[in-house]
Amino acid sequence: MSKFRVFVKTALEKHPLVTNSIIYGSFCTISEFSQQTSSKKFKTPPESYDTPAIARFAIYGTAIAGPLLYGWYGKILDKAIVGSTFKISMKKLLIDQFTFTPGLLGVFFVSMSLMERKEDIFEECKQKFLPTFRTSCMFWIPAQLVNFMLVPPLLRVTYIGGCSFAWINILCYIKRQDVETDRVQLNE
Repeated sequence: MSKFRVFVKTALEKHPLVTNSIIYGSFCTISEFSQQTSSKKFKTPPESYDTPAIARFAIYGTAIAGPLLYGWYGKILDKAIVGSTFKISMKKLLIDQFTFTPGLLGVFFVSMSLMERKEDIFEECKQKFLPTFRTSCMFWIPAQLVNFMLVPPLLRVTYIGGCSFAWINILCYIKRQDVETDRVQLNE
């Protein structure tokens, strides 16, 4: 086993909250950076990076979502429903997707609006929540089935962080859409 893997495994075992939060925050930051990088390829002239947006995703991932995900998976869901059979995994998946995920999406839009100092911190959430939740069901239901059936509990947040690289790129795209045009673009 490489020294880095040993280091990460030890950090996850000794300091799971901090380590999972840093890992998840890193995936959020990298996702926003990659989303900006890919969107720049089609702009003439190229725009500079929106570093405040990258910082907001770093804060959200490390200080908000990382601890919430660790608490949910590490302290609540995996302790309340033990096991990894298909039936137990489906139960976890449904509880996760239809109880935890809606709140996490609300926290995402509201916390971003707070960090952006928007006048109405709930407007974006009101307009983007349902299309984002539908999209999350298509993405997360298969990903979480794999998570609950195959991934050891110690690595759940890290696995979710890896999946989140793709998911947060989707969120970054949704977040970039104008609030007025979202209803048309996202509901088509």
